[in-house]
Amino acid sequence: MRITLLAMFFSAAQAYAGPPETLFIAGEHSPPASWKEGELVTGRETDKVRELLARAGVPYQIDILPWKRAYTMAQRQPNTCVYSTSRTPEREQQFKWIGPTDEAEWVFIGRTDHSFPLRTLEDARPLRIGTYNGDARDEFLRARGFNVEPVQNDASNPKKLLLGRIDLWAIGMRAGSNVLAQFPAIERGELAPLLSFHKVKVYLACNPALPDALADKMNAALDSMRRDGTFIRLERKYTQLEKQK
Repeated sequence: MRITLLAMFFSAAQAYAGPPETLFIAGEHSPPASWKEGELVTGRETDKVRELLARAGVPYQIDILPWKRAYTMAQRQPNTCVYSTSRTPEREQQFKWIGPTDEAEWVFIGRTDHSFPLRTLEDARPLRIGTYNGDARDEFLRARGFNVEPVQNDASNPKKLLLGRIDLWAIGMRAGSNVLAQFPAIERGELAPLLSFHKVKVYLACNPALPDALADKMNAALDSMRRDGTFIRLERKYTQLEKQK
């Protein structure tokens, strides 16, 4: 029985591995950066990752997974990468970094009828801040001694705000993102962005076992995309799609 269970564990861990030279690329559902239409993984950052891997001649498999699972896989499994990953000092030694592919702004969302001052990040220190378990904002604020209350599903945080169970909700907003439009309470004017407290660049983050030569090759492919205009073309493609909605 023990041998059978071990065999099942290793089989599950290698489900996406493919041949040794094949990379498994994981992203999360985060339009317009990455999402899944049927079996097709698409999005602005997805297209950038696909293009750089094609130029580098790297075979890969790609899928959309819950963020915590995707992130943990990239930490623990060789030949595995996760995008779009915020590069922070807390994470620096945990991955090989390919990019940046984008940048994000970290914002506090709060109730429009709030009574506390919020002009700087330090003003948030006595407040209860809703975060997403395993997210870069949770790590960033926790490392600096802020009062964070992580949840397993980020969609719980606007509900907690409305109920007065937290004072702020820390989110990441990328260029062209429609994340705020997904929450009726923001559309109704009950919640609103209160403070932009940090900016960060995001990357394709690969398991540390990725050979340096391969990481260099992938970064060189991304540099070539910047030089020949492909990077900007992909950015504009999704900007135009957002405007058409």
